[in-house]
Amino acid sequence: MLVFILNAGSSSLKYQLMNPVTQETLAVGLCERIGIDGVLKHEFGDNQKLKVDVSMPTHKEAIELVLKTLTDGEGKVISSINDIEAIGHRAVHGGEDFAGSVMVTDAVINKMKELIPLAPLHNPANIMGMEICQDLMPGKPNVAVFDTAFHQTMPDYAYMYALPHEQYTKHGIRKYGFHGTSHYFVSNEARNMLDKKQNTRIIVCHLGNGSSVSAVLDGKCIDTSMGLTPVQGLMMGTRAGDVGAGAIQYMMSKENITIDEALNIMNKKSGILGISEKSSDLREVLEGQANGDKKCDLAVNMVAYNIKKYVGAYAAALDGVDALCFTGGIGENAALIREKVCAGLDGMGLVVDPVKNNKRSQESRDIATNGSAGRIFVIPTNEEYVIANDTYKIVTGVK
Repeated sequence: MLVFILNAGSSSLKYQLMNPVTQETLAVGLCERIGIDGVLKHEFGDNQKLKVDVSMPTHKEAIELVLKTLTDGEGKVISSINDIEAIGHRAVHGGEDFAGSVMVTDAVINKMKELIPLAPLHNPANIMGMEICQDLMPGKPNVAVFDTAFHQTMPDYAYMYALPHEQYTKHGIRKYGFHGTSHYFVSNEARNMLDKKQNTRIIVCHLGNGSSVSAVLDGKCIDTSMGLTPVQGLMMGTRAGDVGAGAIQYMMSKENITIDEALNIMNKKSGILGISEKSSDLREVLEGQANGDKKCDLAVNMVAYNIKKYVGAYAAALDGVDALCFTGGIGENAALIREKVCAGLDGMGLVVDPVKNNKRSQESRDIATNGSAGRIFVIPTNEEYVIANDTYKIVTGVK
């Protein structure tokens, strides 16, 4: 089965064409600057690349261009759209309504529209992608795979905020968590890599421009760092992470700004960018640190310390750790961050091997010492495979 995987953002569109049974990827690409001038980046075949500058006024033109590129011209990988058997969509927020992936129906889209206030930037784009695919490829099954679904196994004492209970019953204000597709994939890979198969205690650190940590007990999430929205939790590329409400109010009063302006600062101007005053890209900040930039040094230390705090908290929540996992652009590539996070965790049975940690590889690997009681894994995430595989299972009925 060929599954067309779509991740529609507000002004971008990521896609892949994959066979989830063989795990073969025929093409992968990105449409950027939708509504402005438009750029298509398309990779296919034996590391072949195609870049096209073309107007994409809306997501519809972008998806039409992608489908044309897949079926015609230099980037062609299939004979026609009919070769695509299903479409799998990344969906950011499913609230409490979706604890797993589902076939896209009018009822599902309507429920996602009700959840737009919880994900105003993401859900509208996700819905748009679904509706456009239904229009361009009528009769093809569409499946929604939710970022929040994996975290729906959290117990109430983990997901509730200590606000008046009616804020939950009236408005659904609680912790939902995100990056669930990645946390599911990585924790499942870690379980396969462990000798222990039952009651596994796994901590997953998904670290990139957006970052989160989850505690996974025997394959089920029991806590995660992101909350009602993705701004809660770790310090990220441009997001502030955990900040006390009093500090936010004080900043608002001193700067004479509205709550929307304050949230804009916390989402887009804070985190690694805000502290380093150099970049939201940790690679550039690590270079700055190496060159003696004190603000970059502070940013790096804050990033590692924030992750380490959550690792410690989740080790307590899990009553121990069988595996600590690193994934995402930072988690997979920033050896210094892994080193700083793992420093001093010997008492928890986690001892990193500096030689293994500094060895670069695209494969999943264990970077703990041979004598470490717990394992430390670096596992490249594959959210697209999860989306494709869930789509395959739902469409075919395979368990």
